[in-house]
Amino acid sequence: MKITRILAYRVELPLVEGCYRWSGGKSVSVFDSTVVRVETDVGLVGHGEVCPLGPFYLPAYAEGVRAGLRELGPHLLGWDPRELGRLNQRMDAALKGHPYVKSGIDIACWDILGQACGLPVCVLMGGRFGEAVRLYRAISQEDPEIMARKVAGYRADGYSRFQLKVGGDPDTDIERIHAVRGMLGATDRLVADANTGWTQHEAMRVVRAVRDVDVYIEQPCLTYEECLAVRRHTDHPFVLDENVDGLDMLLRARGDLAMDVVNLKISKLGGLTKTRQVRDLCVSMGIAMTLEDSWGGDITTAAIAHLAHSTPEEFRFTSTDFNSYVTVSIAEDAPRRVNGFMSAGTAPGLGVKPRMEVLGSPVVEVG
Repeated sequence: MKITRILAYRVELPLVEGCYRWSGGKSVSVFDSTVVRVETDVGLVGHGEVCPLGPFYLPAYAEGVRAGLRELGPHLLGWDPRELGRLNQRMDAALKGHPYVKSGIDIACWDILGQACGLPVCVLMGGRFGEAVRLYRAISQEDPEIMARKVAGYRADGYSRFQLKVGGDPDTDIERIHAVRGMLGATDRLVADANTGWTQHEAMRVVRAVRDVDVYIEQPCLTYEECLAVRRHTDHPFVLDENVDGLDMLLRARGDLAMDVVNLKISKLGGLTKTRQVRDLCVSMGIAMTLEDSWGGDITTAAIAHLAHSTPEEFRFTSTDFNSYVTVSIAEDAPRRVNGFMSAGTAPGLGVKPRMEVLGSPVVEVG
């Protein structure tokens, strides 16, 4: 089997709530997502999706995905999409860095591999652990009372994990944490995610002020060293996200006991192949994980579901269903939330069928 053509489609994903806000005054109302289509000489076709959270979040941006595919795509024509180790080595040799560009291709090739084997991706990635995957809901940064009301509403929908967007004014963030925690039950989990937004002294103030609150602290500061300093001054469970972008940083953080949970984003690491490698190492080291991506629609949600469902439950802190945040559906048969949980599909590959009438004409064509 050989790759004969690589296509990319641009699709806009407006938000159900109208706007998504997080630290530093950053916000997005319409996400710019890229759907990658890999075609083969035997008629099998796979799809992936890459949706950076704007150019101001990680070193990634939407048009960069498309530009990168134009550069990388010709180097992959004629290669077997089922040989994912070789394919990833080829991508890394042909394009240094830019893991988010490679992510959509890698996901699409997993989709092809599953179809070729007649198995769902989660089975190929280790097996299906448990009946369903527990989800969290991200709560956009607003006034404390508004955020608390939204949490109460989503809790009524079945969610029991909440990621509160903080990283703004420390005094307001302290109010946000107290207000939202007050809406939750003892078995609910609350994560205060600053998305690198606090300086070190601000983060120290916040963790001291919420010392008696049941809350996880996620990525309080920009640098790893600042986060580690905060970690060493609090007994709250601690999550790292933006700083962990590969095996080297994961091992460093593990050696420093810098976290209790790590957030693994598929496109940040370069696709399902490399995320599985990091995932499996986390399992062997006893580190719990949030398994997700930067953003996306139905295809990203399917990839997340297969990654999460193939992860042992005791290390699966939470995941998310991005397709429930947006107003546009780009694929049929994608996982859907049921009472705060979702399940990976049972059909071969990712188990989704792109809605070509929504995707429109390709904006990149290689081959």
